[in-house]
Parts: sequence; C-alpha cells; structure tokens
Amino acid sequence: MTAHTPVDTFSFTLSATDGAARTGFVSTPRGAIRTPAFMPVGTAATVKGLYFDQVKQTGADIVLANTYHLMLRPGAERIAKLGGLHSFMRWDGPILTDSGGFQVMSLSSLRKMSEQGVTFRSHVDGAYFEMSPERSVEIQGLLGADIQMQLDECVRLPCTDEEAARAMRLSLRWAERSKRAFEAQPKGRALFGIVQGGAVPALRVESARALADMDFPGYSIGGLAVGEPQEVMLAMIETVEPHLPVNKPRYLMGVGTPDDLLESVARGIDMFDCVMPTRSGRHALAFTRFGRINLKNARHADDPRPLDEESDCPALRDYSRAYLHHLVRCEEMLGSMLLTWANVHYYEQLMAGARAAIAEGRYADYMAQVKDGWARGDIPVWAG
Repeated sequence: MTAHTPVDTFSFTLSATDGAARTGFVSTPRGAIRTPAFMPVGTAATVKGLYFDQVKQTGADIVLANTYHLMLRPGAERIAKLGGLHSFMRWDGPILTDSGGFQVMSLSSLRKMSEQGVTFRSHVDGAYFEMSPERSVEIQGLLGADIQMQLDECVRLPCTDEEAARAMRLSLRWAERSKRAFEAQPKGRALFGIVQGGAVPALRVESARALADMDFPGYSIGGLAVGEPQEVMLAMIETVEPHLPVNKPRYLMGVGTPDDLLESVARGIDMFDCVMPTRSGRHALAFTRFGRINLKNARHADDPRPLDEESDCPALRDYSRAYLHHLVRCEEMLGSMLLTWANVHYYEQLMAGARAAIAEGRYADYMAQVKDGWARGDIPVWAG
C-alpha cells in the first residue's frame, strides 16, 4: 500500500527509521498524513490569516481544530446540521480535534473538577457548561473529526508530584470512559490516548503503560510546553517513548519552536501542532532558513531583499523586507497574512526536510545543517 491508496480504516505505516527518528504515514479515509507532520492550528475552524487553499499549498496534510472553542461558537450540533466541520470550513483533508481540556484549564474563569468531568464558565459570555469524557467525544464526533483526543486533565508545570499523580490517574480513568464512548462512532476515525504525569518520570511511565494496554490507535503526549524548560520536555519524551507501541503514531501536543520539533523528531515523535507560526506571523516575526526575523526592526525599512529569494513560497520570495516592515508599522492586515503564510510554509518544509533526511539515514546531519543555517544564515532548511 502506498500513501495515496484509498482506505476506509485508520492505520499507521512506518517507512524508515534513523535512530529513534521515524518517517511514515497515517492513513485515513480522508487522505494520508506524511510523518513527521506539523498540523497548522485552525482553532475556530480557521487557520488565522490564511485561505485553506494556501494551507494546503504549504504542504500541510492535516489541520487541527479546537473542541472547546467550537462547542461555544457556533456549537457542535449546529456544525453537524450544516454537514460537519470539513464542509463547514471547506477543508477536505483529515482534521484532528483536541478534547477541550487544555482550554478549560487555561481560559475558563471558573471551573470545578470532579470524577464525572469538569464544570466551567465560558470565557465568551460566562455561561456554564459541563464537559465529561463522554460529552467531549460526542462533540468531536458531531464535528466529524478524523482523529480525536480523550478528555484529560492538564496541569501546569511546575506542580507537586501529588498533583501530577492525581491528574494523571484521573486522566487514565477518563481515557477508559472516552474509549467506550468512542465505540459508537463511524469506522475510519481514531481516538488517541494522552500520556500525562507532569515532570515525574515514574508517573509518565505509569501513564504510557496503562494507555498502551488500552490499545488506542495512537498516543499523544500532553502536559508539556506548559512552562517547563526544553530539557525537561525532551527528558519526558525520552522517558515515555520506549513504552509506546512502535506501530502507532505519537503526537506531541502544543509543541513548539522549530528547534523543539527537530529535537522531538530525533526522539521518535511523529506529529505536532502549535500556534507559534500563526501567532508569530501576527506579531511581525518570520521564521526562515536564516533564523527568526523581526520585521518591526527599523533596519528593515530600506531593505529590498525578500525574506528568502530561493523559496517557492510567494510570501517569502516576492515581497521585500522593506514592504513587510511597512505593513507591520502601519498595522495593515496584509502584513500578518503574509508572515503567517511564510511561517506555516517554513514549518511544513522543515518537516518535509526531516522526512527526506530520515528516509536517507542522515537525520543527524540534517539537524546540524539546519541549526548551522540559523546561526550563519546561508544554509537552506530543506537542503537535499
């Protein structure tokens, strides 16, 4: 079977490895996802600042949408009546939805945890909602998401070992309930379990082993990129990776910088999402093979060069730094749109380069070359 063969089930095929780094593809009825994969974040059924045609042109195979935001506005039942999320947002590829648990933690002004679930107040209008594992899966099903997440409790780091243990074990019980609720959904969709445990290795191992025993189609690592240093995040990945099934995809949630992605791929991660490329684009920051470029800086005002004259992305290739600086200074929305386009393209090409390097057994050299390019400004991220 190739990456383009139509399928009616969810599966993961591992094509090559280079150390712990892996490349392959996730097969879904809506298309294949080449891994390692970066998923642009379409929080409220839109990748901010981009048409979905542009998102696809960057090389993205899948996008992420947010259960919490969509349940508040316009509502999962309404989206279902309108034909589902794919039709609603005009994206025909796979969609992954998170469970809403992280947003409940970070956005709701009032929440109450219990064994049953969480009761919280909407950050939009103050209305009260209840979210149980069953309701989270039901909402994701109404949206029509191809890959869904169990409801979990995500705690901010640092936290006490006791708090990490309590939240992790509650998340395991919720995983079992989420899996039972998911059984009613159509064939071809997948539910991922989420490894929790804070920054405590023993808790992470306990969580990973228990979830592996539940035999989910894929596994997420949650509760990282929430305030801890990179070295802690990478140590937790190294702790968890040996206990996750080799033949299932691994998704590191909410990560991260280009360096985070490269280092995590080297440790066996297959899928990523993060708001960083889109949010940075709205704040005048461009990611390029030469490193980060802040278009607010006055030194760009008279610079006729594009961000990258060799790129195949028009946003990187066709607009001068002087023009982008002008747009940023005048707060013109086109500036945010162009920089977002450039950043999402950069992230996708970073992953395309990683896939090629792993397949050719040169991932360590690729990482070194990319990082040297950031430092010296003269080596393409997607060389080779």
